[in-house]
Amino acid sequence: MKLARLLPTRLLSALALSLIAGAAHADTLVVFAAASLTNALQDIGKAFETRSGHTVKFSFAASSALARQIEAGAQAQVFLSADEQWMDYLAERKLLAAGTRTDLLGNSLVLVTPADSKASVTLKPGFDLAALLGDGRLATGDPAHVPVGKYAKDALTRLGAWPVAEPKLVRADSVRAALVLVERGEVPAGIVYATDAAVSPKVRVAGVFPADTHAPITYPAAIVAGQDTPPARAFMQWLRGTESAAVFTRYGFSLK
Repeated sequence: MKLARLLPTRLLSALALSLIAGAAHADTLVVFAAASLTNALQDIGKAFETRSGHTVKFSFAASSALARQIEAGAQAQVFLSADEQWMDYLAERKLLAAGTRTDLLGNSLVLVTPADSKASVTLKPGFDLAALLGDGRLATGDPAHVPVGKYAKDALTRLGAWPVAEPKLVRADSVRAALVLVERGEVPAGIVYATDAAVSPKVRVAGVFPADTHAPITYPAAIVAGQDTPPARAFMQWLRGTESAAVFTRYGFSLK
């Protein structure tokens, strides 16, 4: 006997709607990505949706927060981190789909000030951070878990400025949160990625940290374990394509 003859009309309609919703969900890709990738990935996501027919939903935050959400069972299919450590964290817990991890992008670290500031700093050993900050504070990601903060601590330590910076540090929960503090003039300076500074007309770059003062800034990407679906594979491939490369380059990222 056919299913339609066994089920009441209302229940059959509910079942049909459920099946349709399930199919739509299967074509929806959930991507967790470091906050510094926001602008570039929004552009890339729109192009991917147009070409593939899949829907992409992004969640942007600090890599540490996203990795822990994935560990707790969040249903992300793709993860893009702003450093190797948090991707390693998931790999050690076998939470990445085998063979899908790839190093995607690079970046650089800069010191920014509000746009109306005239400050300019050569970031070398012994530079006078105290004079730059005055009575103000320095914003960056929390070095305890936010990648940009860890890079910043490494760079400031190498340059001998960490003892000055540490007591004045505003430990933001993401690089974009640190950027906002500088944009608003709530702090006289902050440390962010070059790509974050480039998208904000409210800050200016006062100095660029030499690459040898911190670990290489690397953005790995991977599919989450148990989520190795055709849309996820297609998106990973799209990230490596020429159109995406052009977008990443336009926003100031270097390609790996």
